[in-house]
Amino acid sequence: MLPFEEVPVMDRNSEYRGKPPKELMENAGRGLAEEIMERYDERPILFICGTGNNGGDAYVAARYVSEKWDTKNVKVYLIKGLENVRSEIARENLEKLNCEIVEEIDRSSIEEGTILVDALLGTGIKGEIREPYRGVMEKINGSSNPVVSVDVPSGLGADYSVKPDVTVTFQDIKEGMSEENSGDIAIKDIGVPQKALDHTGPGEMFLYPRPDSESHKGENGELLIVGGGPYTGAPVLAAKAAYRTGADLVHLAVPESVFDVVAGFSPNFIVHPLKGDRLSEKHVDEIIELSRRCDTIIIGPGLGSEDRTMNAVKEIIKRSDTPLLIDADGLKACKKEDIEFNTDALLTPHRGEFEMLSDPKENERYHKRADRYAEDHQVTLLVKGKKDYITDGDNYKWNDFGNEAMTVGGTGDTLAGVVGALMSKGLGSYKAARLGAYMTCEAGDKAFKDYRWGLMPEDIIEKLVTLYQD
Repeated sequence: MLPFEEVPVMDRNSEYRGKPPKELMENAGRGLAEEIMERYDERPILFICGTGNNGGDAYVAARYVSEKWDTKNVKVYLIKGLENVRSEIARENLEKLNCEIVEEIDRSSIEEGTILVDALLGTGIKGEIREPYRGVMEKINGSSNPVVSVDVPSGLGADYSVKPDVTVTFQDIKEGMSEENSGDIAIKDIGVPQKALDHTGPGEMFLYPRPDSESHKGENGELLIVGGGPYTGAPVLAAKAAYRTGADLVHLAVPESVFDVVAGFSPNFIVHPLKGDRLSEKHVDEIIELSRRCDTIIIGPGLGSEDRTMNAVKEIIKRSDTPLLIDADGLKACKKEDIEFNTDALLTPHRGEFEMLSDPKENERYHKRADRYAEDHQVTLLVKGKKDYITDGDNYKWNDFGNEAMTVGGTGDTLAGVVGALMSKGLGSYKAARLGAYMTCEAGDKAFKDYRWGLMPEDIIEKLVTLYQD
């Protein structure tokens, strides 16, 4: 089942992987026409179209039906007129039609027995259905004619929807569809490349949680990074990346021995000193209290692996009800131990670190082990490598962006900051990991064009802002 928000992701990634929207629309329209002509004998048919690509699928179908049935039987209604068709490829397909375009839906356009094809609204519609859509949808539901919806019944997920006899959906059943609200469901393969479904791509940017224009400070992500001690650069890189990803506030909890160094990197950081030179058990209460004002915790960058530090990490994981991202040294506290995660948690090991987390079964490939670990522990894993693997046990994606210069130290800390910021902005760990992996590696690929093998993590961070322009 495909969630509504995944539809534009799939479409954009299909284009990136070599299947342009124009071709997908052609395949969808042809599949729709074939399904209609298989189910019904020739009769009048009225395609009731909205202004977007859902209408475009119907224009293609109308063209195919016109080639097999008497053109006089095929009519198209545009709910807001020709001038308001907003999709360029839909407009191109509309211009190819040689059937009648009607201006109103009335008895002259809906004869008894006419097939009504509902192509008004696509996926992701919420809230109240307004005019002129509601009135047209009421006419469709009020008729005794057979009704076929395109991809999803118009209004599904909103306060009012079309009740079709048949829904011809594309690639997969969409979230919320059932026989009760969608009638008989026919699934049509429209040629979406497999890599558009199981690999990240520029479509992941549709998942980015854009700020509301009325929002205030702290409402778009407040992040806590627990790190530092033997190393100071790691938590700083994570914090910088988090800000460039759009977090409103970034807190760093670091040992007081490195407080001045970390605070001195940027006036944007909110730095909290922890007494001593390492994170230890005595700081757990303080960390838990501080985390309650934040949306996500990143724990691990630059911590070191002393026993007292590992004990503190284990206790924070056990007690935290704030979403967690565990990275770098923090992962050592999780090695082959039955740790219970009580909140949405993401672990970001590289391949070597993942080996210490799980016990392989004979001939079991690492990504299958990752699926099993994620399912058993109810967490998300982002296993870093030449090709990253993201899984929550039920869903998975590969990320094949990035380049050989990204082996430079600090890239993992940058990734943690990006993903942690996305989690703090309200994305669940699986979506944040997918989007964060793509963003970090795409920014890295852009930086590589400028710096080649001299690339540094801060170069990646500065390229993050270019992704929002697409």
